[in-house]
Amino acid sequence: MAEQRLQKVLAAAGVDSRRKCEELILIGSVRVNRKVVDKLPVFVDPAKDIITVDGKKIQAAQKVYFLLNKPRGVICTSRDPQGRKKAIDIIHASQRIFCVGRLDIDTSGLIILTNDSELANRLTHPRYGLAKTYVIRVKGQISGEAAEKLKKGIWLAESKTGRASVKILKHSYKESLIEISIRQGLNRQIRRMLARVGLPVKSLKRIRIGKLTPRGLGVGKFRTLTKAEVAYLKKTTAGKSDAKSL
Repeated sequence: MAEQRLQKVLAAAGVDSRRKCEELILIGSVRVNRKVVDKLPVFVDPAKDIITVDGKKIQAAQKVYFLLNKPRGVICTSRDPQGRKKAIDIIHASQRIFCVGRLDIDTSGLIILTNDSELANRLTHPRYGLAKTYVIRVKGQISGEAAEKLKKGIWLAESKTGRASVKILKHSYKESLIEISIRQGLNRQIRRMLARVGLPVKSLKRIRIGKLTPRGLGVGKFRTLTKAEVAYLKKTTAGKSDAKSL
């Protein structure tokens, strides 16, 4: 077997996403043939080299896919020094899984968890165009002008957001209910977009990932994705390289 980047091998074994695996390498949590490696790039042969993470030997894992209706107060990281409840703690999987993208601690709704790093890389990259839809309750009344700004894109610190789909579900002087679909995943993007048009967020929930919905899935509950759903996600992102996202 040809040598591969260490972070790719770790991710393929279900340790975590590639970026998180890179962080594990840099902090010295990974050993190759009993020697700590803490610099990149590192190339290994998974068929010959002994690779451990925090003292545990990695093994090829069966690919698993879960859909979680995340409650507020739960975080989407694999490690947390503060000991807060994590999304991975809710799912009792024998494999090491990780969240595909993130919902912040105050955001509820749908998130996919898996050990399939290749699919995760595609699902989190905007070039693949998988829409994520949110319902947001904001303080104040949204104007038509604000809705148009959101649709066309908002300038944030790092870049201008892409075009969004915006529906005003309900509005009054005190608060408004809005549905927004985006294809990006910038840090706290929805909250920051709405803040830029003067609409503080009171609650935020992700209600769709592509065509996946929380139908029949209560808050805090999860289920295994069906073969058809996994095939849909793979087909949606098929035939495109995610090399630049690594």
